[in-house]
Formats: sequence, C-alpha cells, structure tokens
Amino acid sequence: MPQLVPVVLTDRAPTPADHTFNPRDVSNGIVTLAESTGVPLAERRITLSQVRSASGRVRVTMKLAIPVVQDVIVNGVTRPTLVRTNYCDVTFNYDGTSSADERDDVVAFVNGLTEAANTMMSKYLVDLEGLF
Repeated sequence: MPQLVPVVLTDRAPTPADHTFNPRDVSNGIVTLAESTGVPLAERRITLSQVRSASGRVRVTMKLAIPVVQDVIVNGVTRPTLVRTNYCDVTFNYDGTSSADERDDVVAFVNGLTEAANTMMSKYLVDLEGLF
C-alpha cells in the first residue's frame, strides 16, 4: 500500500505552473488532498476513494474541485467570495479478475484522452465544441 504523499500537477497555462496538492485528511475511506491558498474557500481539492463490491468489483473514484474566488469589497472590507466551482469526476470500474496490465491500459487511455495533443478531445473538453 503506497504512502499518501503530495501530488504535483501542471496546468496548461501559456507558462505552465506546478500546483502541489498536499494530504489533508483520510476519513471514511475518502482521501483528501488540497492546494492551500491560505483561504479555505479557495482551496483546490482532490478526493480519492476505492469501493470493493461483494462480487470482487473495484470502483476507484477521483474527484477534482477547482473553485474560482474573487475579492469583493463590501462596506470597505475586502473578502474572498466564491464565484463558481469547476468539477471533474473520473470513475474506474474494474472486474475483480482484471490484471494490473489491463488496469494500466485503462489509465493510459484516459491519460491519452486528456492530453493537449489530442486535438479532438481538447476541442470537445476545453473549447466545448460539439462533435459531428
């Protein structure tokens, strides 16, 4: 079983920046990592969980929550205000008899679907264009 460690993810900005999500909590089988900004409302979060069914199936879920916060001045007081939150939920469902190689292929395929070089998927997922 691997130890819970910080996860570093790189964004797709013109000048890419690394974002470090540090372990925050493990509760009821759900692992939380967060990129602290000093303002809890603005923290970017990753949650991870695994559920095993009686039949041996394993459901692995990764969730990403990216809040957008803006400073608002009310009566001369500046306070951060949540404008919106963007979410991503990725769920892998593996048969109890699947091999590590099969699971590795599924993860590789999902990674390939989200690479910037995959123009069709990038236009679909980022630019929100339809497919024909």
